Amino acid sequence: MLAIVLLAGCVNSHTSGLSQQPISTTELVGAKEVDPALRERISQALSQDADEKALRDALKQRPDNVNAAIPLARALLVRESPEEALEVLDNILLAAPGDLRALNAKGVVLDHEGRHHEAQTLYRQALAIDPKNPMLSNNLKLSLALEGTTQNGNPAPQLQADGRHAQYR
Repeated sequence: MLAIVLLAGCVNSHTSGLSQQPISTTELVGAKEVDPALRERISQALSQDADEKALRDALKQRPDNVNAAIPLARALLVRESPEEALEVLDNILLAAPGDLRALNAKGVVLDHEGRHHEAQTLYRQALAIDPKNPMLSNNLKLSLALEGTTQNGNPAPQLQADGRHAQYR
């Protein structure tokens, strides 16, 4: 069984309990009490925005800060902004070329976007640096499997909210 290690060891693995439904201001204004679940959703949304801002600020201060770039890219991917995630990872790879975690993270985003050949190139580049890295080996194998699946006309597996491939975990 193949398992993908999405940005493994680089980020928190909490999931957001946010609904896809926006909260209307009239709904909030007319409420005498805010439902605890709604209060939690609002709190999580504000926290995620603050976290993303802090990560962006950390990258402005140190453009080679892989520990800020990877969680930011993951948050952007979860937020369905893969192009923005790729831009963050491209910038970090300019500042820290050959960083295994950044190469892996970019490969994961490319796989998510169905750009398997590009992802495999990155996994192979990273494996040339660390040939025994199990995370990179597993992600390369999964990418090859995904490429075969999508080429046969079957859709690629969907990501869960925490960024994992549902059928491979």
